[in-house]
Formats: sequence, structure tokens, C-alpha cells
Amino acid sequence: MYERACVGLLAGRLGEPRRFIQIVVGSRQTGKSTAVNQALSHVEAPQVEFAFDRPRDRRSRRLEEVWQSAREVATDEGEAILSLDEVQKVPDWSATVKHLWDEDTRRGHNVKVVLTGSSTLTLKQGMSESLKGRYELIPSTQWSYGECREAFGCTLDEYLYFGGYPGAVQLRDDEPRWSAYVRDAIIEPTLTQDILEMETVRKPALLRALFEVGATYSAQEISYRKLLGQLDDRGNTDTIARYLELLSHAGLMSGLRKYGEKILKERGSSPRLLVHDTSLMVVSSGESRARLLEDGDRRGHLVETAVGTYLLARSKTEHFSVNWWREGSAEVDFVVTQGRKRTAIEVKSGRVKSLKGLGEFVQRYPGTYALVVGSDEFPVEDFLLGRVPLFQ
Repeated sequence: MYERACVGLLAGRLGEPRRFIQIVVGSRQTGKSTAVNQALSHVEAPQVEFAFDRPRDRRSRRLEEVWQSAREVATDEGEAILSLDEVQKVPDWSATVKHLWDEDTRRGHNVKVVLTGSSTLTLKQGMSESLKGRYELIPSTQWSYGECREAFGCTLDEYLYFGGYPGAVQLRDDEPRWSAYVRDAIIEPTLTQDILEMETVRKPALLRALFEVGATYSAQEISYRKLLGQLDDRGNTDTIARYLELLSHAGLMSGLRKYGEKILKERGSSPRLLVHDTSLMVVSSGESRARLLEDGDRRGHLVETAVGTYLLARSKTEHFSVNWWREGSAEVDFVVTQGRKRTAIEVKSGRVKSLKGLGEFVQRYPGTYALVVGSDEFPVEDFLLGRVPLFQ
């Protein structure tokens, strides 16, 4: 079975002395539980695994009991690995984990802990509230083109259309079934269970409509005023901005902000909407495969979305920022920055586009590395396979 890079990363950390809780976070259906199980299979230490799937188990007392069993194993064997899945379903889970972890530290219990769950929002909320300084994150993003090509034999066009959710990609020979899976196993549970049930959302219909409109406009600039018009003015710019942040944290869609050297633009600026996987754009559009891949404009937005999602996924592990830029009619698709390094990226993908914006940006910000993805020098496929250096 194919193993992602995060498998080796987690296995390596579990082989180290006990230092931090390991938390695997990411969108639904990206293979978090599978990755944890694969990592555990590479570690020789005794293991205690538990999933809080059943409602009767979702209580702090049950969490304490499972943890105690891991302590007993560690006492007998010298160490133990405790793997807890869907831990976010336990009320006040983060405070309980903090108490038990700190108690182990004081008493010398050598219990190494791995946490994962389907709701990234709830996990992150708990981490920020109780577990500061006690954990390391291991991101599980949607799969890259390189991963899908190696694991499932995907072509570039298949990846552009079907996206990078491993369970969905394996249904690509049955498009209606694939589309239903993306909606029923990814979009709906993320909206209804991860966001609407866990966060205070006063206008759930607005949030849902925002995702549908945003997915259709993926890789395009859209002002908050225009968004409100598309949503029949149900809300205000602050509400829209907050809902975009929720959708981003949940792994569905982000609003990229304009690049500015001193500060990023505030919420009032126009975001460039970007779904986190091309399949979300395809399913929301309702367009046929032939129309999306063969029409120049539509294919262009699909490729730009694929490039953007690739950059966002890499940014989570390589710690760089992803923005876009426009002044007047001059525009750059993506601007990525890491410390003092800066790269401007223009995507040529079937649509007729001018490189005027790239030239103006480089003049305005000397020292910028310029990339034209889709050119003879940097083909789209090579870029998505990681063969093109992102910084110089």
C-alpha cells in the first residue's frame, strides 16, 4: 500500500524520546487514520489504540480509562504508544488530555500520544485552548498530483478533474458515484458536522451558499460587495470574511489576500477564492468533464486552482505564505514568500493571458523570482510533480 511522507515523519517521531503529543490534522477523507496505522506498523513499541466512534464512549471518564491502560503497558514494557482517533468527540477533551499528559510528565510515565480526528476545526480549537507548547502538528492535506499518479496511476487531466481525495479518486471510472462521494462524504459532513455543529454560525444557509458560489469562482478575484450580491445581500463583509476563515480551517476553501510588502491587505480588500481541491470546484460547477477540460477559460481556472491548492498544501509543511497581487490591470496569480525570498507565479493554462503583471511586479519588487507555470520551461505537470524549485 502506498505510504505518504507523513507516515515516515510520524514513525520517526514516535521512535524518539517522549517530548510532544503528535497531532495529525487535515481535511476529511485525506487518509489520516490510514497514515497513523501505517506509521504504527513501523514502530516496535507496544501500542494502545482507541477510537471514540460510539456515542457511549464519548466521555472524559472513558478517555481516562484508555489512558490508564496505556500507562499500565508502559510500566510493564518501559514505554507505550497511545493512539486516539476522533478524540475531538469527547466533551472537554483538550483539558483532559492536558491533565493526563502533564501528570505523565511529572510521574515519569513513558506514554507517547498520537491524536487524530475528522474535525480539524474542533481539534485546532482544543489545541489553542489547552495544549499550547505540548504538541507537534503533522498536516494531512489533499493528495498531490505526484501522490495520485504513483498510488493510482492518475494522468494530469484525471487529477485536474477528479482531484486528490484518495477514496474519491478510486471511483473515477464511475463519475456519478465519484460525484456523490465528494458531496456526501466530504462537502456535506464538513459543512454540517465540522462547522455548523461545532461553531456559532448564525446564518448556516449563507455559509453554505458562500461555499457553493466560492467553489464556482475558484482561482478568481471576487470583491466582498460582489459576493454579497451573489448571495442576495444576506450578511455583511465581516460575516463573509469570518465564514471564509471557517471554510479555510475546515479544509474546503480559502480567500487569498492581496500581497503587500509591508502588511497584508485587510478584510475589506478583494480575496481570490480558492478551493482546497479541484474536485470541490468540479462538483459544485455541475459542468461536464469535456467542457471543463476542453474549454480554454474553464480549463484555465481548473489548472490555476490545482496550482493554488498545491501551493497551499506545501505551505503547511514548508511554512511560506501564499497571496496574489493586482494593481490596476496588472495582476499576478500567486505570490509566495518565505522570509526574504519571494516568488511571483503566473499560470498559463489554456486561457489567453498577458504577462504584463508579472513584469510590473518584478520591477516593483526587485529580487523577485518569476515563474511562468505552463511555459515550455516550466510545464504544469513538472510544477505539480515538484520538479520546479519554488524559490531561488
